[in-house]
Amino acid sequence: MHDPQPRLDELPESFPAFPLTGALLLPGARLPLNIFEPRYLAMTEDALAQGRAFAMIQANANLPAGATGPGLYGVGCLGRLTSFSETENGHYLITLTGLIRFDVVEELPMTRGYRRLRGDFSRFAADLDQTADAGIARDDLLADLRAYFRRRGFDANWDAIGEMTDRNLVDSLAMVCPFEPAERQALLEAIDLTARTQTLRALLTMDMHEGPSAADPPQARRRLSS
Repeated sequence: MHDPQPRLDELPESFPAFPLTGALLLPGARLPLNIFEPRYLAMTEDALAQGRAFAMIQANANLPAGATGPGLYGVGCLGRLTSFSETENGHYLITLTGLIRFDVVEELPMTRGYRRLRGDFSRFAADLDQTADAGIARDDLLADLRAYFRRRGFDANWDAIGEMTDRNLVDSLAMVCPFEPAERQALLEAIDLTARTQTLRALLTMDMHEGPSAADPPQARRRLSS
């Protein structure tokens, strides 16, 4: 899989999976990752040699663990390795760019300590077309966002936000705002940009009824300020 915009029939039937609770990868978006566990170093090396693709998926705390690890949500996102560097201490610093979401069909035997899945991409075929940028209720979203930022004490570069496309704005907010894992999963599973925007606005509005949490990750505060 060497085409950065592959066709549906060019996608792999099975692929490595990186279960990481709280991490959200969306089609067309970029997720930086610091890889240091031996099994995921092996996964990265194998992905580099075999089409550069692996999936991000969240563990589902409501499901029992199995022989290979925690139970997983039923939807994840396949990504493509688009940058790679190695640190002096042997970590891999990579960027994974989202390609397409998938429904989990089954889990396969592990390879070199990492998990593998077989997925069905058919329900999310539209993810492969990132050129369409459907209109959203942008003014309403920005109003909700300003109120959310004030509540959370976040700074933002509003000029830069104003220059973002609707899709980049919604997907960036979905990925960097400090939402709970189940909320991130809801954003992932929203079928299209309109549905994701509605889900995002609902989460921003719900937060207005709660105070900022001490558990909010500090990296989210930094990224929202950039």
